[in-house]
Amino acid sequence: MTRFINTLLCVALLTSTFTSHASEDGFESIFNGQTLEGWDGNPDFWSVKDGAITGITTPENPTKGNTFIVWRNGQLGDFELRLQFRIIGGNSGVQYRSKEVSKWVVAGYQADFDGSGAWTGTLYEERGRGVLAKRGNKVVIGKNGEKQNAGNTATEQEILEAVKKEDWNDYTIIAKGNHLIQILNGKVTIDVVDHQQDRAAVSGL
Repeated sequence: MTRFINTLLCVALLTSTFTSHASEDGFESIFNGQTLEGWDGNPDFWSVKDGAITGITTPENPTKGNTFIVWRNGQLGDFELRLQFRIIGGNSGVQYRSKEVSKWVVAGYQADFDGSGAWTGTLYEERGRGVLAKRGNKVVIGKNGEKQNAGNTATEQEILEAVKKEDWNDYTIIAKGNHLIQILNGKVTIDVVDHQQDRAAVSGL
């Protein structure tokens, strides 16, 4: 069954702030805008500020490695996720169809974004195959893991120009079967079909 969600699934790293969209037919909010009910992350880093899920690291309070806040109310297969993010410095992302490998540490697909814009829009597999598709590309991953470029979604310049630095950005993630699409401020950043059955995830956190 396809489930539709309109806030946040699982956030990688820190220094990122998230807010929910208004209710919309066919979508289910997974963040109430006030508390972390349904979410599980290290309280040293994660909280709700100004109606947004917020992760902060500082020189006085650093993280020793990637740490995540995880939505605990189910695992998803096919879905459309809509969220907004704002990032000031650092590197972050949204994990989806992921699995937990230790407390607050997950592995799987990541819709990447970062403060400098170097990675924003890329599809990365955390603790897995690494970069699966650089932004602006359509990629088909074969049964043995070989990557074939199948065209472009947009130019890198177009994607970079769409990024609102240190401001709110719309991010949409669509997962249907082995087909993955990420959209940033209306620009499709990646379009991937993953045929590598022993590695491709069809559901997860």
